[in-house]
Amino acid sequence: MAKATGRTEVSRYMRSIPVALETKVLRGAAKAAAAVVRDEVKLRANSEDLREGIITRTKSEEGRITVRVTVEKGWAYSLGLWAEYGTDPHFISVDPSLSGGRSVRRTNKMLKEGSLVIGGQFAGTSVFHPGAGAEPFLRPSLDIKRAEAIAAAQGYITTRLARHGLGGPEVPEE
Repeated sequence: MAKATGRTEVSRYMRSIPVALETKVLRGAAKAAAAVVRDEVKLRANSEDLREGIITRTKSEEGRITVRVTVEKGWAYSLGLWAEYGTDPHFISVDPSLSGGRSVRRTNKMLKEGSLVIGGQFAGTSVFHPGAGAEPFLRPSLDIKRAEAIAAAQGYITTRLARHGLGGPEVPEE
């Protein structure tokens, strides 16, 4: 009678396939798709500070992989919000907790980048900002590059599986 060996190893290998697919192939495919969208986002961003703050994050949990193209927290994030959604008209004044009891003019002189000095000229104790229109750059990038991103993800998956002799073009029967 024939004897089969390696059953445990084969069984262990078969159980490892879904994990390997998720952590290596599918996460990589998500990153490939996000790279396409990220490049478009950077092209559409309206400032260098904003472009430098654009990042891609992936997360895997409960059999689901998510990828986000976003703006990192900090100054770039504020710029991104203002650009994507615009700003309402508002007043700008020096925060009393930052002025240390000094006048607005003195505060601006000390800071040399005071919020109420415009074009090198003192503008007064407060300024009315008319707001800024929205210049969306995130969502339009996804809308425009959706098909290309999906193709990049599919290409990544196909390439990775083909390396291991899986998938790839079908061979016609003779």
